[in-house]
Amino acid sequence: MVKLFVDDKEIEVEQGSTVMQACEKTGAEIPRFCFHERLSIAGNCRMCLVALEGSPKPVASCAMPATEGMKIITNSETVKAAREGVMEFLLINHPLDCPICDQGGECDLQDQALFYGRGETRYEEDKRSVDNKPFGPLIKTTMTRCIHCTRCVRFMDEVAGVHDLGAIGRGEDMEIITNSPSGLGGELSGNIIDLCPVGALTSAPYAFKARSWELSKTNSIDVLDGLGSSIQIGSKDGQVLRVLPRLNEEINEEWIGDKSRFAIDGLLNQRLDVPYKRNSSGKLIACSWEEAFQSIKAKTNNLKPKEMASIVGGQACLESIVALKDLMESLKITNLDSRPESSKLPINYKDRSGWLFNPSISGIEEIDNLLIIGSQPRYEAALLDARIRKSWLNNNIKISRIGGGDKTSYEINDLGSDIKIIDQIYKGKHNYNKILEKSNKTLILIGESVLNRNDGAGILGRLREIAKKYNFYSNKWNGIGVLHTTANRVGALEAGFVPGKNGLCTEGILKSLKSNKIKLLWLLGYDEVIPKNNSESFIIYQGHHGDIGANSADLILPGSAYTEKNATYINTEGRVQRTYASVPPPGNAKEDWKIIRAFSEYINKVLPYNNISQLRARFEEINKNFNIENSLIKSDTNDIGDTSVKLSSSKIEPANINYFMTCPISRSSETMAKCTISKSKLDM
Repeated sequence: MVKLFVDDKEIEVEQGSTVMQACEKTGAEIPRFCFHERLSIAGNCRMCLVALEGSPKPVASCAMPATEGMKIITNSETVKAAREGVMEFLLINHPLDCPICDQGGECDLQDQALFYGRGETRYEEDKRSVDNKPFGPLIKTTMTRCIHCTRCVRFMDEVAGVHDLGAIGRGEDMEIITNSPSGLGGELSGNIIDLCPVGALTSAPYAFKARSWELSKTNSIDVLDGLGSSIQIGSKDGQVLRVLPRLNEEINEEWIGDKSRFAIDGLLNQRLDVPYKRNSSGKLIACSWEEAFQSIKAKTNNLKPKEMASIVGGQACLESIVALKDLMESLKITNLDSRPESSKLPINYKDRSGWLFNPSISGIEEIDNLLIIGSQPRYEAALLDARIRKSWLNNNIKISRIGGGDKTSYEINDLGSDIKIIDQIYKGKHNYNKILEKSNKTLILIGESVLNRNDGAGILGRLREIAKKYNFYSNKWNGIGVLHTTANRVGALEAGFVPGKNGLCTEGILKSLKSNKIKLLWLLGYDEVIPKNNSESFIIYQGHHGDIGANSADLILPGSAYTEKNATYINTEGRVQRTYASVPPPGNAKEDWKIIRAFSEYINKVLPYNNISQLRARFEEINKNFNIENSLIKSDTNDIGDTSVKLSSSKIEPANINYFMTCPISRSSETMAKCTISKSKLDM
């Protein structure tokens, strides 16, 4: 520890702390523009100046290490004059854009000019003008406002791992530039909007739509991937206008992916706002809820339970999954599933090690060795990929990959795509075994596509045995991590939405639908490829967008999106999370569990809950953790997988994913369509 004085107060700070950290420990407020806790120190804005006894001039507190016996002054006339001078220099070329700047009301420069500026200008010369730069379809640039804090450059270099930004020139001629004429690469570039302390970088889709004080703000979570990042939804007049990240050290720190931030315009497009029924000519026409329920009732009355089935999609909330499961059980239907077609994910909750990201997302920072199998975290979970890069930079972890994939932002050792590699490691006959022997904490990151193979159970079983052999499959450290790409796959598995006794899995249901053995199929937010409907089968689609599932349906029940309901989700690591309604659903759309509850009453199979509190009380019968927000569901180290399953000869390949279009919301987003076009130009 280091002892020093701040404004005559004696304090102790850890060795290696900066003067700024020491000052803030006493409660002193130190202004800054370039400094950020998660980025390297630049020391170029000079706004954080403090006086130091023995120093002839003020020093930058962000870059000065705290040493024994220092005497620091934060509130003297010298410090005040120095900060006023710095602020005067910063404002020399800054345009008077505040009335038209989207940063207004949230601008660090505005706030600090008020508290630390002179209050008047002495500058009469012309201000400089800087050309705007092409940062792509997501980021609007007004580079005349830039104060050269370089936060954007450091974020892209250090966190995103995309080296598209830099600075040229010196002094008044300095400019932030990009080397990419088609825009910034990567999946995290939108975070530089939050980092920019002035209005140089603002959100292009949000431009001129609202002022920050006009927005109603709702804390919620993102459901466009499997991580469940903490977000704040900003809405006005019943419309979601922007999404910002919230601090959550366990998941997303203070960042969010570009899809989570910008795909919200998809909430307005292709929406299902009334029930639809397919008429005799094959066209979908609007109908009433009464007509919709009557159609389903007529079908269920004439069918046997084995002729009916239900599949749940990855974005369905836990409330609707539990309600639908209860309804199906009341109808004695056992053909249920929530897994992708061909999936070999376990269905017994005792084997949840085979579907959870067991080490946890933040646990990535503890590992010293990572093996990625059949996954591209960059596209499947961009913020988890940023964690991997962070661990690689800070801990120098070894990263290897089986299955190939696109370029990564960290050094990676490609072992190949041959399935035999896993067998060789399993039998101890591969060079990679030497790395496993030296590792203290290994993580095997398994892509969902690996478990969607016919030999998925065999691969999982072998990986379990490898983990056991090298001591990373125990109660102390479970290094098996399944990375799901959807928000609530884990929730559906935990709720037991899986085949019952003699029930069909997703693959069996879809095959039986094609062969007319399944005559009624209820899809809850399931938007994977559906076999072309035939004349005898009846497909019900319940969801919020006119996407793949709705196009195949005979009857559509309009549900609510994640911004329109209070709902529960469980992310890929087993963390219980909740969304909160920020806007009402459009038209006659309803919350999904309420639709199911209303239909149960219509057919005299009344579900025993009338409100969300009673429904969540039903959760207690399944898992007590379901009602403990932010709780983490832990797994036992059971024998997941099956080593007796013979591995096929096909190569391991990650899923072919367009990061910007992975779900009905993002596929309906014009902004995401522009990003897809921009990325194709970057890749050329």
